[in-house]
Amino acid sequence: MDKNKVIVFDTTLRDGEQSPGCSMNTDEKIKVALQLEKLGVDVIEAGFAAASPGDFDAVSQIANLVKNSTICSLSRAIDNDIKQSGLAVQKAASGRIHTFIATSPIHMKYKLKMSEAEVIKRAVHAVEYARTFVDDVEFSLEDAGRSEIPFMKEVMDAVIAAGARTINLPDTVGYRMPTELASMVKELSDFAGDRAIISVHNHNDLGMATANTLAAVLSGARQIEVTINGLGERAGNSALEEAVMAIKTRKDAFGDLYTGINTPEIYATSRLVATITGVEPQQNKSIVGKNAFAHESGIHQDGMLKNKETYEIMRPEDVGVYKQSTLILGKHSGRAAFRDSIKHLGFDNVTDEELNAAFERFKILADKKKEITDDDVRMLITDESLNTAKTYELMGLQISDCSNGIPTAAVSIKFQDQIMKDAAIGDGTMDAIFKTIDRLTGYNGELNDYKVTAVSEGKDALAKVICRVSFDTETPSMVGHGLSIDTMLATAKAYLSALNSYLSQKERLAKNAQHQV
Repeated sequence: MDKNKVIVFDTTLRDGEQSPGCSMNTDEKIKVALQLEKLGVDVIEAGFAAASPGDFDAVSQIANLVKNSTICSLSRAIDNDIKQSGLAVQKAASGRIHTFIATSPIHMKYKLKMSEAEVIKRAVHAVEYARTFVDDVEFSLEDAGRSEIPFMKEVMDAVIAAGARTINLPDTVGYRMPTELASMVKELSDFAGDRAIISVHNHNDLGMATANTLAAVLSGARQIEVTINGLGERAGNSALEEAVMAIKTRKDAFGDLYTGINTPEIYATSRLVATITGVEPQQNKSIVGKNAFAHESGIHQDGMLKNKETYEIMRPEDVGVYKQSTLILGKHSGRAAFRDSIKHLGFDNVTDEELNAAFERFKILADKKKEITDDDVRMLITDESLNTAKTYELMGLQISDCSNGIPTAAVSIKFQDQIMKDAAIGDGTMDAIFKTIDRLTGYNGELNDYKVTAVSEGKDALAKVICRVSFDTETPSMVGHGLSIDTMLATAKAYLSALNSYLSQKERLAKNAQHQV
């Protein structure tokens, strides 16, 4: 192994998805996984295969499609978890099982109710069993940040002897300071020597996840477990974009250390994850925030005009942020200019069908907007690729919501080449829209979350609507995406998008069950 390379292990699809409101369906996970592969991520933790049939399906499909990244599935130190992970990654070009057990006194006493000897025995068995499925096994000492070093050495010795190649030391509750974590990693890295790669997985409860990750790298860790936009449980994880760009930018501190990340794909990956999950990075978020390369202060602007390095320590294009398109798009622009624009924005894998559909929507939008921004184009392409399942397609919407009247919605939907129309009243305009769609389709959805954001600035900005809808008690809520200048039209599209995702997932799971029988 190249001792200067820092392996990037992305857990957006597992830990990131555990952020409240960030769950994704299989199609969305596949799109993120393919983009992570394009980003150059070394290991993609695609999910927790034993968690549900949907998770198993997603990990399996990603394992089958991704060729240039190792595909990993998480499992507790339980035989069935490990078996499901092994089966899920069996078709991967490079597969890994990541198994774990807690090693801190508080976890062993109150959560596991196990002695140290029992924990070691369970850990060894888990690694040995995982090795019957794959050669590449990673073992995590959960809550390592609050574990005792002598005991961790015992566990490490045992699991390395059992065949674990990577030892992960998670600061599970984001408790440690950078100096403390660096000291722990240094001692355990020296202890492991060449027997295993030391990895870190830091949470951000005290706002130090990335600082802890970088301190660990300087102390001998050669794998970092990160997420796009810092997503993750509670306060989130160390953000991939922050850790990677720190290593790249601060060569004076990190010397010959490097990652294999294709950094110009960072921004496109961030936008895809934000669009799918509906969780936008804060405006002043480092690297990928809206203001990360914006300068309003007169003093700063003066410095930028004289030499950009006065106030920018990295170039925007290094992370895929391009200030201006090479061509100005408008209603007279043709398909060639549109294709050039999306290529410029980093969309290389757009199918002809997606391109044609997005171009038609672009022409409609250009008739309504004076200026088409990069964000508009990016959202048109992303929205088209996300809404590939179109069992039901919105054809028309008319609403009435007078201040003294009754909110009414008339909806027309295309289903199997048939146009269906209906109208209903509701407690509000949105309620009327949803009730009408429910009546037309025969599926009653329960709205769990609803969010609307402006894609760009101005009164004619596109409205991006993301909603989360439950259609039964057994299937997780589905995320729907809608895009339009008209917010209510975007809302209707988003609700139908969630229904289409639900039907697509049910069909896929039914086929998988049939295949297994």
